[in-house]
Amino acid sequence: MAKSSKPAAKKPATHPAARAADRSAPSSEGGGKIAKTQIIDLVADRTSLSKKQAGDAVATMLDCVVSALRSGQSVGLPGLGTLSVAQTAERSGVRPGTSERITIPAGKKVRFKVATTLKGTL
Repeated sequence: MAKSSKPAAKKPATHPAARAADRSAPSSEGGGKIAKTQIIDLVADRTSLSKKQAGDAVATMLDCVVSALRSGQSVGLPGLGTLSVAQTAERSGVRPGTSERITIPAGKKVRFKVATTLKGTL
């Protein structure tokens, strides 16, 4: 069988702004993440708020969640789940690369429990 002498077809070049717009749109495939600016755009589109007002609302909501977690409170987000702070105990671990045994100090971490309504829709 003879090889084709036709050159391989090239992909059409797209403008960088067009590629950025493709990335900024939330995907239905479930890959990637949505940035804060995209959330602000979605809030502004779905409400009568301007982008500045939506940005202020999103920033205020996030500040309230963070300050509540810092003070040790749980934060319930209806239909989404509950964020809470959990105390972790001191434990031993292994340093990657050297296999040296180390002690990991006690601390705090944020836990998220998914709402049953969200579990049912996924």
